[in-house]
This record gives sequence, structure tokens and C-alpha cells, in this order.
Amino acid sequence: MARGNTRQRIQDVALELFAEQGYEKTSLREIAERLDVTKAALYYHFKTKEDILVGIFDDLTRPMDELIAWAKEQPRTLETRRETLVRYQAALAAARPLFRFMQENQAAVGKLSIGMTFKERMHELTALLQDPDFSVKDQVRALSAIFTLHAGTFFMMNNVEGDPEERQEAILEVALDMLEQAHEGR
Repeated sequence: MARGNTRQRIQDVALELFAEQGYEKTSLREIAERLDVTKAALYYHFKTKEDILVGIFDDLTRPMDELIAWAKEQPRTLETRRETLVRYQAALAAARPLFRFMQENQAAVGKLSIGMTFKERMHELTALLQDPDFSVKDQVRALSAIFTLHAGTFFMMNNVEGDPEERQEAILEVALDMLEQAHEGR
């Protein structure tokens, strides 16, 4: 098996185990056993559980980094902010396993380097939705648009009836409505 494929398999299996058992309760030995490889073979690719998690995090959050870089180059308009939300929803959907893990393992994630890195990314992203002229209410509306996407992706999808695609569209519509209300309040 090619090195890149082995690395990806390790990350996939580790994320499954982290989600099933929790990050703290999962050992490198268990990851190696689930993969049916030796611990030495696992060490060839990753020295620690945190190294595995950082690799997963980097791969699954790359679209978020690309989105932030794109948005920084665009004019600070409502249209750009709307497109940022649309693209962010797609990035969230693609990284659902990682975000589910982060939600379920908040204490462990907070102690790891990825916790701080993610927090910094979120600050950058939310700043891109803000305008210096926003009132406090409008700042809250703009920030709430992001958190509506989070809540929709991870909580409402299981608690709102209907077709999954229709639910995703509704979640995005509500987030965009909040963003537009923030702009109207300026």
C-alpha cells in the first residue's frame, strides 16, 4: 500500500476510535491493532496520538484555511460575506467527523495544539463577517450566523424533520438571514 494511503488509513481509523472511545482512552496500540499493523509500522508515520490528530486536523481544515485566505482578498461586502458563509457550510460538511470529534472531546482538544489553532481560525473567520460600523446587536447577528451553521451541521440535522438536503438549505438560509439583518442595521 502506498505511503499516502497508509497514512490516510491510520488517520481514518484513529478518528473512528477517538470518536468511539474518546481521545484520552485510545492508545496507539489500539490503533495499530485495528489496522492490523505493528506499533513500529504506526510509528513510521506518526510518533504520537497528537501527531495523528494534528494530521487529521490539517487535512480536514485545509478548506477552512483556503476560505479565510480567499475572503481576505475579497472586497468587504455583503456579497463576499454571504459567499463566505456558503463556502464555510461546505467546509463544515466535509469535515463533519473532525468537528464531531472536537465537540465530543472538548476537554482533550483544549489541551492540544489544535484547540488553539482552531480558535485562531474561528477568530479570523468571524472577523471577516464583521464590519467596524456594526452595532453590538449586529455583531451578535453576524457571529450567530456562523454558529447557526455549526449548530445546524452538528445538532439540528438529527433533530429537525425532513430531507437532509432541505435541512441544510434551511440552515444556510437562516444563517444568511442573520447576516443580512446585521448589514441592514448599519
